Order: sequence, then structure tokens, then C-alpha cells
Amino acid sequence: MLEEERVAAILDAAYICFTRHGVRRTTMDDIARQAGMSRPAVYQYVRNKEDAFRRLAERLLGDTLHEATLAAGGPGSLTERLSGALACKLALVARLWQDSPAHAAELLGPDSRLSADKIELFDGAMRELLASVLAAEHPHSDVASLAEILLAFTRGLETGVHGPRSTESLLRDGVALITTGIDGYRP
Repeated sequence: MLEEERVAAILDAAYICFTRHGVRRTTMDDIARQAGMSRPAVYQYVRNKEDAFRRLAERLLGDTLHEATLAAGGPGSLTERLSGALACKLALVARLWQDSPAHAAELLGPDSRLSADKIELFDGAMRELLASVLAAEHPHSDVASLAEILLAFTRGLETGVHGPRSTESLLRDGVALITTGIDGYRP
């Protein structure tokens, strides 16, 4: 098994353990057992449980940003592309709630001390992505403010996420409302 494959297997095992037991209660023994490896073998690839968590958070957020970038650059109207990008962000939250209702907030919530910097970088990248999509169609608008409004709206929807179907239409309608008013928007 290549090093990348071993790291991926460890992070997959960490995800299962973190969603099952929470970050605080998960041990390196749990991760090693789930990965089918010895604990010393796991330590060859991750320094400790916190390192595994941070790398897992980075992978989840990176995958989500990649999907959002594809959606934002895909076909469709401005509303469809922005909704598609933001739906990727909501889908991650929905996945965590589905996989771990008891521990979802601990895993990637805004108060997660272990991944706060990763979440901040992700939010910044999402803000830039949304602003670039907006700027392509509305170059004279305050796209930074509009991107922040879209993210704030999406964060609000995240508080009620229990599955991707419960927020899809609200997201689409909210983005449509925001994008429809761009030409009249003056901060």
C-alpha cells in the first residue's frame, strides 16, 4: 500500500470513529483498529488524534471546495451556479448530521478549536469563489459584500440542516432573491 493510500485509510477510519464516538472519546487505538493497522503503524502517518482530525477536516473541506468550484463553473444561470456551489457546502453539513447527529457540531462546527483555522480558510476560499462568479456577470457590483451575504444566508440554513432535501428549495429561492436584486443593491 502506498503512503497516500495508508493516510487515506487512516483518515477514513478516523471519520468513522469520530462520527461514532466524537473526537474527544476517540482514541488512537480506535482509529488503528478501524483502519486494520497497529497503533505504531498509524503513528508513522499521523502524529496523534488531533493531527488525524485536522487532516480529515482539511480533506473534507478541500473536497467540498473542489465540488463547489465545479458547480460554480458549470452551465446554468447565475442563480443555478451560485446555488450549486453553496449546495456543496450544505451537503457537507448534512452529511455530518446524517452520519453523526450526536457529534456533528463537534466535527466541523464554527467552535471546533481543532479545525477553526481550516474552516476560516475554507470560508475565505468560498467567499472568493462566489465573488468571482458574481464579478463575471456584475463587474460593477460590490461582489465581496454580496458573497458575504450569500455565505451568511447559507450559514443560517446550516443551522436547520437535517438532510439535503430540507434546505435545497430554500437555498435556491434565497439565492434567486439575492441575485435578482443585485442591480439595485447599493451598500
